[in-house]
Amino acid sequence: MSLPEKAFPVSWDQFHRDARALAWRLAGLGREFRAIVCITRGGLVPAAIISRELNIRLIDTVCIASYHDYLNQGETNLLKPISSELLSAQGEGILVIDDLTDTGKTAAEVRAMMPKAHFACVYAKPKGVPMVDTFITEVSQDTWIYFPWDLGFAYQEPIAKTGRD
Repeated sequence: MSLPEKAFPVSWDQFHRDARALAWRLAGLGREFRAIVCITRGGLVPAAIISRELNIRLIDTVCIASYHDYLNQGETNLLKPISSELLSAQGEGILVIDDLTDTGKTAAEVRAMMPKAHFACVYAKPKGVPMVDTFITEVSQDTWIYFPWDLGFAYQEPIAKTGRD
């Protein structure tokens, strides 16, 4: 597996802070959400944090696979749909959560199912930004975010030693 040009490792502490920042931003909208639909697997952790912070107890998942080898995004594959109860209102009052929008393909698929839902993610890349309503941090399209659940503890070479700017 070759590493991408730009790597953005995110620690558990940083991810928790960023997910709480997203909860603050969502609370500031003045909307009351009756449920969360998290896009798995990446949306599970931020959905747990946001559900606690916004006191939303009804959580569903939509299971869509798009990264099949951790580096290259392929065709989306719906593994589990959203419950019919939540789909019936076309997403009215529903908060859709994911960790990242990359190209926006996954968000577009879920948005087609729930056009009235509010889409939020912690991190966004330029191609995915038009598909979400709220996010915290934008990174360049050629940056690979290493989430804490994908990392182990290891020494990192200084940037100057690796020849990357």
